Amino acid sequence: MRGDLEFGSIPRLVAESARRYGDREAVVDGRTRISYTELAERVERAAAACIAHGVEPGDRVAVWAPNTAEWITAALGAVSAGGVLVPLNTRFKGVEAAYVLGRTRARLLFVTGTFLGTSYVASLRRAAGSGQVRGADGPLPGLPELRDVVVLAEDAPPDFRTWKEFLAAGDAVPPERVRARAAAVRPDAPSDIMFTSGTTGHPKGAVITHAQTLRVYGVWSELAGLAAEDRCLIVNPFFHTFGYKAGIIACLLRGATMVPQSVFNVDTALANISTERISVLPGPPTLHQAVLDHPACGQHDLSALRLVVTGAAVVPLELVERLRHELGITDVLTAYGLTEASGTVTMCRRGDPPEVIASTSGRAIPDTEVAIADNGEVLVRGYHVMSGYFEDPGETAKAIDEEGWLHTGDIGELDTDGNLRITDRIKDMFIVGGFNAYPAEIERVVSRHPDVLDVAVVGVPDPRLGEVGKAYVVRRPDSTVTGEEVIAWARREMANYKVPRQVEFLPQLPRNASGKILKGALRARPTT
Repeated sequence: MRGDLEFGSIPRLVAESARRYGDREAVVDGRTRISYTELAERVERAAAACIAHGVEPGDRVAVWAPNTAEWITAALGAVSAGGVLVPLNTRFKGVEAAYVLGRTRARLLFVTGTFLGTSYVASLRRAAGSGQVRGADGPLPGLPELRDVVVLAEDAPPDFRTWKEFLAAGDAVPPERVRARAAAVRPDAPSDIMFTSGTTGHPKGAVITHAQTLRVYGVWSELAGLAAEDRCLIVNPFFHTFGYKAGIIACLLRGATMVPQSVFNVDTALANISTERISVLPGPPTLHQAVLDHPACGQHDLSALRLVVTGAAVVPLELVERLRHELGITDVLTAYGLTEASGTVTMCRRGDPPEVIASTSGRAIPDTEVAIADNGEVLVRGYHVMSGYFEDPGETAKAIDEEGWLHTGDIGELDTDGNLRITDRIKDMFIVGGFNAYPAEIERVVSRHPDVLDVAVVGVPDPRLGEVGKAYVVRRPDSTVTGEEVIAWARREMANYKVPRQVEFLPQLPRNASGKILKGALRARPTT
């Protein structure tokens, strides 16, 4: 399916999905059940409210919240008003979120209230100017471009707005104005900026267009065999390409039902799969392994499950076989992608042998080229490669060469059938339970500890999460800081998946003649 040609833009996709699928369930979030017609109406109302609050075409609109029906409505409403969506990682601390908000000069922010015991509003206040109320420069003095903050809850601080108050402001905007704004969104306009950290340690925002998103996930849903009868449990976070696009966008394209889950809890997942008759379960291998290994797995009716799409790590052959034999899942597919290529580069095909699914990430999706450079790096070229990093031509030039090849930083090989196998990474990035963790970013934070003189972080194997960070630390003279203290300090400063799980102290870090840390020598050291 050429989704970019058929729908043109995400706002038109929302309208067309309502016309095609009408009374079919679009979103099930707890007791909330929304049809495709109702979803389109809610999105249009959210778009009207965005317009009422001054969002202009091209303005960046951020969402910092877990997977909920409100996330879907707010995000699609912002995009329908011509805004560019900036999803924020719910594991971010206030400083990390403020960096992205400031970097993109976000105009509007939707933020959750208290989530997992943390007040996101309070965290953001501390990072961007606490104790000050809204003035001419917006509610947070440290973020002058951020003019409105909407709390996705019934209560909000007096200088912020509740979701209900936000929506009410849109009632004064005529429907024809909202629809005209949505219709004016061009296929080649940016639809979102997905942030991914780089080896410099500073997050970079990959700019992806409406056409790229629709075309890639038209292909993704076709190869996966997604259908209107499917019901998808979306545990993958919406702030990630996998959750937003292989979840929300793919379901809109096919008329499938979205069942968002805000936190991965195996008991909740099993209950959802059973009661909601979930048929599609995308996610990293750790998710599926946890479901299979749960002692109550056999007590739930999981017979509706038919499709698993996974990636982000090596998939053991045993896991593929267990999903097929223990749960009766007919299609288990693996894939490879990265944010800079709209999230999908290669996919296995239905009918591929289990050993191909387990040992490779499949073949290039249509109209995509995958090549291996002389140094083994995986190169990608195609319609879905980002237009660039947001306002960062220098980093863009490093990532995409003059011939249009995206340099992924991954080392891989292609078999005779074109199946891609990722074997290593040029970049130091490692994957923690499906989340990319970047040593340079972690090192930059840990190095701020008053007792840390020098630090290097590498990924080490972990039986549950695949990989975790290990920090090699050089203490300052006379310091007695412990590994537990370094970890506790890091946990206060960064998202949990980035926090090193192990700390080893060294008198000095191994370096080459030019002073570069020898990460290979550190990886070769025995782990605890």
